[in-house]
Amino acid sequence: MHGSENIKIYLQPLGILRGCIASSAVKSGQARWLAGGALAFNMVRIIFRKYGARCREELVPISRLDHVITDLTPVQQQEISEILHRICGDRTTMIYQDATDFTWQRPLIQGIVNVTPDSFSDGGRYDTKKQAVDHARDLIAEGADIIDIGGESTRPGATRVSIEEELERVIPVIEALSDISVPLSVDTRNGDVMAAAIKAGATMINDVSALSHDSEALGHMAAEDCPVILMHAQNAPETMQHNPRYNDVVLDVYDYLEQRLSVCEGAGIRRDRLIIDPGIGFGKTVDHNIALMANLSLLHGLGVPLLLGVSRKRFIGQICKETAADGRLAGSLAFGQAGYDQGVQILRVHDVRQSRQARDCWAAVKY
Repeated sequence: MHGSENIKIYLQPLGILRGCIASSAVKSGQARWLAGGALAFNMVRIIFRKYGARCREELVPISRLDHVITDLTPVQQQEISEILHRICGDRTTMIYQDATDFTWQRPLIQGIVNVTPDSFSDGGRYDTKKQAVDHARDLIAEGADIIDIGGESTRPGATRVSIEEELERVIPVIEALSDISVPLSVDTRNGDVMAAAIKAGATMINDVSALSHDSEALGHMAAEDCPVILMHAQNAPETMQHNPRYNDVVLDVYDYLEQRLSVCEGAGIRRDRLIIDPGIGFGKTVDHNIALMANLSLLHGLGVPLLLGVSRKRFIGQICKETAADGRLAGSLAFGQAGYDQGVQILRVHDVRQSRQARDCWAAVKY
């Protein structure tokens, strides 16, 4: 193909199947397993991008993929083979604490505990140690697989807090939850908070800046052995909703996360410790968010577990004309299922009991 050296290729799994249909399709060569989990896919969209713009797309059944790519260059054929391997490959079982292992056979529920006065949905409700600890225990009782504690609001327009204040908010809560039976994640973009949180007992880090905000964060995480969630966000919370723009939001988010995975590996953080999050609502318009929700499956090409955080987000309110964040439960559940249908491994939520019920009902349907 002329000029193929300037073309980047993406592969998006489509036609996603479950249950006995998935098993039969895989056995007959009509489908491939998705991310080593319980879903399979029987089609792929091959996307060709040149100088930032899509220049060609092909929708190809899995059974014909080998035949269709024969007219591509050997380099492009190898690139497609490598992406397909990442899409299909088992997501490494991550071990947390001493007894819990996640094999990604069904989506996990990550419950949110905001120890802040100004978070967009529940700011001020759990900003004392006792309130936050009690809420975390309630979420575990409701079925949370992971608890995510944050001491700095990253909502659109939020202002920064000092490192000292963030530590004062989250460390006592972490220490008070030392006896819990589920992994404890800390939502922070500051390296010193990451290090202190892990020392206090946290077992996962969730960074909205994908370890790019603090120059020390990569070093802190390379020195540890815990999972790290890398999220996409365009600009800082103070300005991220000021007219966000992309050449192609789906491919731009993919490229950013691919680049951050590479940076983390280069810093000594193993790829099997990394999880990605497309950052719904972080520097994105309603149309950007909808485009990402419609194409989440593309991100499996990066070969790591995929987290989706859509709970109570403002764009749900804009779609449904619901101004109250806690009135967006139905929309949150609907978008959560859209994530499940595309193989998302973790769903980050405020409403654990309802989300767990929806997840379990979704998983019970075997077709």
